[in-house]
Amino acid sequence: MASKAISRPYSQVFIDSPRYNSRNLYRKRRKAMLKELDSFCVIAGIPADPGSEEAYVQTWNRFIQEPAFLFLTGINQAGCYLLLDPATGEEILFVPPKDPFREFWNGKRLGYLEGDSDVAKVTGIADVRSESELWDEIALRVSRLPEGGHAYAYYFEKFRDDHNDRFRKSMLKSLRGTGISLRSAAALHWKLRLPLEPERIADAEAAQKVTDEAFRTVLPMFAEFRNERELALRLDYEMQRRSDGDLAFPTIAACGKNACCLHYVKKDEPLVSGELVLLDFGIRMGSLHSDISRTVPVNGKFDPLQKLLYQIVLDSAAEYQKFVKPGVSLRDIGQVPWDYIMEQLETRLVQGAKGSYELLYDRRPHGVSHFIGEQIHEGDPGSRSLDVVLEPGMLISCEPGLYGKFSGVFGGRRITAQIGIRIEDDLLVTKSGFINVSKHIPKEIAEIEKLMGR
Repeated sequence: MASKAISRPYSQVFIDSPRYNSRNLYRKRRKAMLKELDSFCVIAGIPADPGSEEAYVQTWNRFIQEPAFLFLTGINQAGCYLLLDPATGEEILFVPPKDPFREFWNGKRLGYLEGDSDVAKVTGIADVRSESELWDEIALRVSRLPEGGHAYAYYFEKFRDDHNDRFRKSMLKSLRGTGISLRSAAALHWKLRLPLEPERIADAEAAQKVTDEAFRTVLPMFAEFRNERELALRLDYEMQRRSDGDLAFPTIAACGKNACCLHYVKKDEPLVSGELVLLDFGIRMGSLHSDISRTVPVNGKFDPLQKLLYQIVLDSAAEYQKFVKPGVSLRDIGQVPWDYIMEQLETRLVQGAKGSYELLYDRRPHGVSHFIGEQIHEGDPGSRSLDVVLEPGMLISCEPGLYGKFSGVFGGRRITAQIGIRIEDDLLVTKSGFINVSKHIPKEIAEIEKLMGR
């Protein structure tokens, strides 16, 4: 284990799990990346703190880093670069100069200071240099390459104008006239990053446990909450007080028709008895997350229309999970739950309850799965890695939903409402299929009503 006396003051800028030796894990990843490369590669971290590029915006978010850089180093601060060279096995970390005045304002930062060994001790990377030396080092590496050779940087061919693309342009400028070309290391990186190591699987399982405990704590308390914000704040508190990280993402708490906005963030509407509230929430443990959606009745009791629609969505998840296994891609199986939902709306609602529906989309509102890793929505941002074949160790979401206006007759009474429902679990792909690592987080109608005191 890295010495806690050294790493603890840097907890804001180095992700160090209490459950395993984080430095060894990052080192193992860098060695694996070196084996994939056939020339030197530079991975750029976020160049500046988010918001600092604007005169009128400044934020102090804890998690800000380029996920690829975080994956390989654990470093969560701006202005850092990693150079990997398979020809020599070298790994060189470039960091900003040590700045005590900035630390006075914003806390400890990893910075270069001649003769100081803190950065090497914290990160496990022995060769630490000032970021001002980066381009000279790149020029030196280029001079050693054979004519017609190539170097790597981390960027996405289909994604432009982010910090990776800006670094790509800087690299191309430095290569001009050398006869050396530039390639993207993104595809090589994803081969290593999408399957989770045992340590990250343990982090994900720990996140599920925290999320489960928090949700179970909040369910009996619904009568205390006046609005979406109070509910979300309490859920956030219950997750964060049990965790070693921040929220996985801003919690969604959307009551009634607000649940028909997929990424609803207002959270300032009242909780109305008789309506459903959609919760999308999760916590970060180490560098992994939980990503859970649950939809519950504000008064603790599903009405007949809500119950029918909720069960359709729940059953669609079970139908989809029949197809989750190694050897298929998310694109291959992505239409399964949506076709099932459409069939069941006709059977259970239209025919069974003399009902009708008007959806806010055409058959498919969103993807049913995404990869989970360093990012909540893991994968190539240009393609979402939908064509990547599932392998054991990959973690994916399963989140069917239903959003629109619905009507049906129950016990001689017609019920009409605008409703949004989403139920999301996290599935770990195994050799024979998958494990639902969030299976203990309540989602069955009877269990939710019981926990809410009905």
